[in-house]
Amino acid sequence: MSGDGHISAAAMAAQICDQIRSVFSSPHPPLPPALDVLVAEVSAAANGRVFVHGVGREGLMMKTLCMRLFHLGLPAHVVGDVTTPPISPGDLLLASAGPGGFSTVDAICEVAKSAGARVVLLTARPGSGSGASRCADAVAYIPAQTMADEEEEGGAPSQAVRLPMGSLYEGAMYVLFEMAVLRLTEALKQTPAQLRSRHTNLE
Repeated sequence: MSGDGHISAAAMAAQICDQIRSVFSSPHPPLPPALDVLVAEVSAAANGRVFVHGVGREGLMMKTLCMRLFHLGLPAHVVGDVTTPPISPGDLLLASAGPGGFSTVDAICEVAKSAGARVVLLTARPGSGSGASRCADAVAYIPAQTMADEEEEGGAPSQAVRLPMGSLYEGAMYVLFEMAVLRLTEALKQTPAQLRSRHTNLE
C-alpha cells in the first residue's frame, strides 16, 4: 500500500493479472480450451484468409490479433476496413461477442456463414442462443465477466481491485491472443525476424 493509503501499482497489477489468470484456470467442459480452438482453426485456414470482427473494446482486441496474424504471414483482414475483400468458402471469420451476441456481430456472422466461410465465435456465453452462436462452427470459450454480467456490490476488501464492465473479458482476450501467436509462430514455422520484416515502416 502506498503512503497515501491507496493500493500500490504493483499490488494492483498483481491482482489484475491474477484475475486474468483465473480465466484460464476455470474448468470449461465440454468445450475445448479457447487456446486450442484458436490455434487449430487459424492453422487450418492457412491456405485461405482470416477475417476478424468485434465491437467496442472487444473490437480493438480483435484488431491486435489481426495485426499479429498479418505479421505471421497470413492474409488477415478487419471487417469494415475499406480494403477488406469479400469473404468466401475456405475463409475463416473470428468474431467476438463476450455477452453471447450483438446485433452487428450476429449479422456479420450470418453473412459469413451464408458465403460459405467458417465461423469461430469468441464468447463468455456459448449457450446464449444468439445469431452468432447459431452460426458458429466452433466456439472459443472465455469464461470471464462481460458487460452482460451484473457486478457484485460490496463484500470485497477495501483494497481489492475489481475490473469494471467487460475489462476482464477484454484483458483475457489480449492474453489469449498472445499465447495463440506464440503457438502459431511454431506451427507456421515462423521466426522473429520474419515477423519483424512484415511490420510496417510507415510510422
